[in-house]
Amino acid sequence: MSAQKARLVANEIRGRGVDDALTILDLSTKRFAKPLAKLVRSAVANADEKNNRDHAGIDLDNLVVKEVTVDQGSSMWRIRARAQGRAAWIQHRTSHIQVVLNED
Repeated sequence: MSAQKARLVANEIRGRGVDDALTILDLSTKRFAKPLAKLVRSAVANADEKNNRDHAGIDLDNLVVKEVTVDQGSSMWRIRARAQGRAAWIQHRTSHIQVVLNED
């Protein structure tokens, strides 16, 4: 997914609570909403693991999506067959996503 398309979805959840963010992502019609929801759930699981390991006292109900950064990744070039023996170049764009959670 290109970074520009991913940023459209990421901007919707920035600054919201985790429960609200997951609700927005589950109801979104954008294709990138499902992978981003999976990433947010993974971040919550990482916070829970850190809480259990370090006894940090993090309240998982008060977690907020503090920051979501989407940067452009590498692009892969592919060839698509076209009419009359021709070929067209297709560029598959990728992106790097970072989610930071904070306790509110």
